[in-house]
Amino acid sequence: MKSVAVILMGCGGVGRQLLQHIISCRSFHASQGVRLRVVGVADSKSLVFVSDFFTSELDDHCLAEICQLKSNSSSLSSLSSSVPCEVFSNAETMPKITEIAGHLVRSTGLVVVDCSASSDTIEILKKVVELGGCIVLANKKPLTSSMVDYDKLVLHPRRIRHESTVGAGLPVIVSINRLLSSGDTIHRIVGSLSGTLGYVMSELEEGKPLSQVVKTAKSLGYTEPDPRDDLGGMDVARKALIIARLLGERIDLGSLKVESLYPQEMGPETMTVDEFLANGVPQLDDHIAERVKRAASKGNVLRFVCVIEGSRCEVGIQELPKDSALGRLKGSDNVVEIYSRCYSEQPLVIQGAGAGNDTTAAGVLADILDIQDLFT
Repeated sequence: MKSVAVILMGCGGVGRQLLQHIISCRSFHASQGVRLRVVGVADSKSLVFVSDFFTSELDDHCLAEICQLKSNSSSLSSLSSSVPCEVFSNAETMPKITEIAGHLVRSTGLVVVDCSASSDTIEILKKVVELGGCIVLANKKPLTSSMVDYDKLVLHPRRIRHESTVGAGLPVIVSINRLLSSGDTIHRIVGSLSGTLGYVMSELEEGKPLSQVVKTAKSLGYTEPDPRDDLGGMDVARKALIIARLLGERIDLGSLKVESLYPQEMGPETMTVDEFLANGVPQLDDHIAERVKRAASKGNVLRFVCVIEGSRCEVGIQELPKDSALGRLKGSDNVVEIYSRCYSEQPLVIQGAGAGNDTTAAGVLADILDIQDLFT
């Protein structure tokens, strides 16, 4: 049985779902000759580590308790595990993970998984890579940091997986990598990479006002607590940057052209969420409705997409043919069209659920299993 030591950073919805997937897949993984041995779990405030990290692990009962604690917004320090473990403060997290990574990388190997939404993990991840460990990311921020940080994180491409940073569990990154490895030349990628904005744009097509669509999306749980976090387009911009860098473009987040669906004067600094929903977004209804009508008159629809073409990397509303894969998009699915030498007339199309804790965590788990071939 191959034993893979895992440290998880981030106990939000995706991190908790990942732990639950690991528990539920024990029999299946055993049939493949693999045991995922979770030796540490960290949130933004503390780190829990099994005392004997060489041979022991946080057992399934302990992992289930961690999931329950974090779903109740409780502290990891209140863990009542039967497994001998230690709890460290947030300030001790980086030196402790670095210390333990140094031991495990030299002996059993280690995968550090980042399911947080923080930039604070970048230094830890770089250190793990430097030590020879493997990293798996659902967190987009490390890969959209400076080019200096990016270069250090991807220094050993075989030791990093980050499928879930773009399109949740959809095989976007692996498909791009396979095309590049085959010698194919990718010259254009167009993608609807936000389930929230995909839903919004397809609902606008039905003639509904933007203000109504945004309120409905929020009530359905499709948006962040502040819908402007979605409507501003920065989440899509980070995904676009990850793809562009994968294609070899050495650009930073600030150089991307990003269209926001709301003007700066309606930002969080000047309007509360309630004010934005009640008085802000209704002011945008007529303008957006006119754009929808104008596109329809030409047989097109509006979609909020990223366009990556050479050094051009833009995020915003585009008019697209109604009968294209992106034009047919309904609901909260993600769609990516990849145009290359081999897929020049008809693009390679990847479509499916592009959001959700379950789907994203499944993508992370698949990445961990994919990287385990590096372990002896």
